[in-house]
Amino acid sequence: MSAWLDTLPTWLAQEPNLLLVTVAATEGSVPREPGAAMLVGRERLEGTIGGGHLEWEATAIARALQKEGPRARLVRFALGPSLGQCCGGVVWLLFERLDGADALLWRSRAEAVAKGALLWRTLESGDGASSWTLEAAGPHGEPPSPRLAHDGEAWRFEECLSRAAFPVLIFGGGHVGTALVDTLLPVGAQITWVDTRDAQMPERAGVSKVITDTPESEVDDAPPGSYFLILTHSHALDLELVARVFRRSDYAYFGLIGSRTKRKLFEPRLAARGVPAERLAELTCPIGIPGIRGKEPAVIAIAVVAQLLQIREARGVLQRAAKPAALAGPVDGRSRRPAAPGRE
Repeated sequence: MSAWLDTLPTWLAQEPNLLLVTVAATEGSVPREPGAAMLVGRERLEGTIGGGHLEWEATAIARALQKEGPRARLVRFALGPSLGQCCGGVVWLLFERLDGADALLWRSRAEAVAKGALLWRTLESGDGASSWTLEAAGPHGEPPSPRLAHDGEAWRFEECLSRAAFPVLIFGGGHVGTALVDTLLPVGAQITWVDTRDAQMPERAGVSKVITDTPESEVDDAPPGSYFLILTHSHALDLELVARVFRRSDYAYFGLIGSRTKRKLFEPRLAARGVPAERLAELTCPIGIPGIRGKEPAVIAIAVVAQLLQIREARGVLQRAAKPAALAGPVDGRSRRPAAPGRE
């Protein structure tokens, strides 16, 4: 979920007009992807559309539109010499004013999306503002990517805001577990932090903290596509959790902290519990991207989170490749939404 959606309700209560700047479409080499957005206030920004001169120019336009001009505008930027950027691609930015009178409505929308709802947005040339509709998340995976259809004159933009699916379960509340939580939070992970010892786990906003005598049950309850990280204070508990995860086959990542020696000790014990030899390769141990040897908790956390992000990106590429290509061409008034839910 975009950071601007969390920020918007509070800012709208303080400023009557804010500008939402959204990357509507791109061609060639560009700094950010369609759907990237930033919120522009009188003296502050939330989010980024890529930085550099493009963001500076977009901020200037947005602040001018806070005072006057249409509520929505689509602007094309060529990222070449005229803009002082060497990317060489093209970006279409959508500018839309948001009204302070809607602060409570936006708070309810943000809370709904945080709980898993989808927030659909549709805006056409000539509209004064976007149409926003909340809908329960469907059973068919990731929502479609943002889409801009245009024929040189008329245009139509559609996107779906949702909570990014990045469920991470961390078993172990020690120094490395804490560092992992602090490194994963800024990249949007939904963290479940599990330990048997309450004193080991500091409070962190936005983290589901679970103190339990049966941490294995949290493995069973985790959603498909979860990322499991096992780093408890006990080798015996580590082994129990690893064996429990091997009962599943729908995880995105499965990592155990430790050396290659620890892995060699675990493998025959797992085989004795019925784990097929060909599945042992699914366990990542040691954890973290290769080449980083530091043992400090923060260093381990950076290496591990980088590894998780690599896997998440690869899974996203495969999921996008399995979907039909985005529609292109003239505006035809048709939506890619799977259904027409009721309006708010």
